Amino acid sequence: MKNKLKYFFLLAILVVVYASCKRDDDYKYKFSESGFISNFDLRRYYKGSDLSLNPDAIGGATSIRGVVVSDFRSGNSVTGLIALQNSRINGTADSLRGISFNLGTAAANFIPGDSLHIKLDGGVLKRVDGILQITGLTGSAITKVASGRTIKLQAANTSAILANPDRYESTLVAINNAVYDPEPASDVVYSGDKILNDGFGLATLRTSTNATFANAIVQPSGNFTGIVYVTGTGTSKKIEYRMRTVDDFFYVPMPKLSPAIISGFDVDPNVTDGNYEYIQFLATRDIDFAVTPFSVYTSNNAGAASFPTLGWNTGGVRTYKFNLISGTVKKGEFFYVGGAGQRINGSASTVIPASKWIASLDYSVLAGANGIGDKTGNLLANSGNVAGIALFEGTNVTPASTPLDVIFYGGDKGSFYTAGPPEYGLRITITDKFATYAGKVPQEYYGKGTNDVSKRFAGFPTATSFAKLGGVYKATKGGWESVRTMTSVPLTNTSVLSAIETGGVTTLINK
Repeated sequence: MKNKLKYFFLLAILVVVYASCKRDDDYKYKFSESGFISNFDLRRYYKGSDLSLNPDAIGGATSIRGVVVSDFRSGNSVTGLIALQNSRINGTADSLRGISFNLGTAAANFIPGDSLHIKLDGGVLKRVDGILQITGLTGSAITKVASGRTIKLQAANTSAILANPDRYESTLVAINNAVYDPEPASDVVYSGDKILNDGFGLATLRTSTNATFANAIVQPSGNFTGIVYVTGTGTSKKIEYRMRTVDDFFYVPMPKLSPAIISGFDVDPNVTDGNYEYIQFLATRDIDFAVTPFSVYTSNNAGAASFPTLGWNTGGVRTYKFNLISGTVKKGEFFYVGGAGQRINGSASTVIPASKWIASLDYSVLAGANGIGDKTGNLLANSGNVAGIALFEGTNVTPASTPLDVIFYGGDKGSFYTAGPPEYGLRITITDKFATYAGKVPQEYYGKGTNDVSKRFAGFPTATSFAKLGGVYKATKGGWESVRTMTSVPLTNTSVLSAIETGGVTTLINK
């Protein structure tokens, strides 16, 4: 029996080794058969030192093909470099990558949308001034096969770019909802280096003094489109970002200051959810709700198979509404909306003071108490599909109303948006997670455009815990100095209010 086990073990090892070798052979054969290699795969061959390009060095590949995204016509491209992006053949969008080619004066012969085939033999893959590029080729290595090809535009925040520079370098990227840091005076022009802050980190917007738009006046906030380069290593990595033309900027005003922001929630209190789930808000100014009322909506997509045709007002088992029409709160104070139990962690736990509650309903027995929603034992989802919370100004909310603040959390499934026609969905606003435009394209719903399922707080808080959303909000102008992150804070029956109102909570900054 022992000998048989040895033979089986040896056979298993041989199968693994053979399969590994076969995958490597298939990998190389794929290139030699077509002759073309993708940027995704070519980047994998670079190991930190100069690589001379020939078929033996890159799995039998001889050429590369892709679409030009850089533009020399406005004078703001890196001297001599064209940026070419492509994806693996039959690959997903995740394989989209860029490579720069140093062609000297010949680079100016190509414009965005040109489809090129480039012979790689004799070139060198190397980093120059931090930019991975291919040098040593001339114009004779390039064949233009088409023009006017569609360019794929990625959207990414600065944190994502710095975390994975290989994915974004030398590609066309939209950085949305960015402001200048510091805020520019009224007569500041593009020329030179400006710092952009999208709430996730910083990027240097670089504009050459001889760019055609160098002397154009900048606007304080908006969506930028440009070529990304990442320089430096480790903690010294920096984003160099170059617009191609003045039309690569689209003015989008930052959101107006929201009087309150969503700062946490409890989806799974001890013993039972019915009547004990709640949402925490942080006031950014003094509020008298009798004078300036608001509405809070929750969206629970558990088991949902149809789209929310009336948006946040769909009601039924999909959305539930609270009207905030009485009570007061001071700037910097937390307040609560949710079940009538008004306790920190279920029926047997510490009572949250009544003065902290602006609206509470026994949603487990009250259907449509404020006009929207069936009675439910699960106001806030704690498993399954994506769920959401939104704050609106006033109580007369329509499907066309834009929320003041909105978050989504949970799983990555659910019927929350359809392009139609007609178009249905849950409206969003500009927040630390969402952008109402991608470049110049409107995307006012969760699930539309770059507001995809990844723009949620992924997953659910652990059972009997509070979801604390840490972040820093600008209490003077609105918008986020640093984005919210979700952290589960374990609660017991004896937990006190400071457990959810101190330490890593959302805070205000007077900017």
